[in-house]
Amino acid sequence: MTAELLFALTGFALVTVITPGPNNLMLMTSGANFGFRRSVPHMIGVGLGFPLMVLTVGLGVMQVFDLWPGFYITLKVLSVIYMLWLAWKIANAAPPDGTPQATSSPLTFFQAAAFQWVNPKAWSMALGAITLYATGRDLAAVLWVAGAYVAMGCISTTSWTILGQQLRRILNRPKRLRVFNWTMALLLIASLIPVLTG
Repeated sequence: MTAELLFALTGFALVTVITPGPNNLMLMTSGANFGFRRSVPHMIGVGLGFPLMVLTVGLGVMQVFDLWPGFYITLKVLSVIYMLWLAWKIANAAPPDGTPQATSSPLTFFQAAAFQWVNPKAWSMALGAITLYATGRDLAAVLWVAGAYVAMGCISTTSWTILGQQLRRILNRPKRLRVFNWTMALLLIASLIPVLTG
């Protein structure tokens, strides 16, 4: 991969991972509700789970859509159902007194990594990155794309979680935290609009 192409890939990866989307909204919510340290497994799950998805997409998963077009519709339905459940979980992350519930916890590493497979934005990003930067789908090119997402993912996951953690200062009252959680839940649902209309 040439230096120019690598620079373009890195910029593409940074822009696609740092813009608002389901992962970033959930990381910010986790930072606000549970703090940075407790959100680290969630961060690592996103930071490594998505590049692993890119790798598998580049090495053959894209062909599934070519062979079975109905698979995409099934994936879309499952994604919407799962994201609506997550929105409900986010909206109810804090009880009336504003403190996170004992039964409430941030996503684990495996939950966050598995979430990539039902995240519509992740699918769009993975398919777009492979199409643009690993056109031949050879192993080296796919590894470069996945590696760029590991590096840029560190910047994004850390930034959004810290943003959420800093918001805790403002969300120190129960009502504010509830409003924040419900707003994040509604934004997560709103992120489904391109999926449902596309």
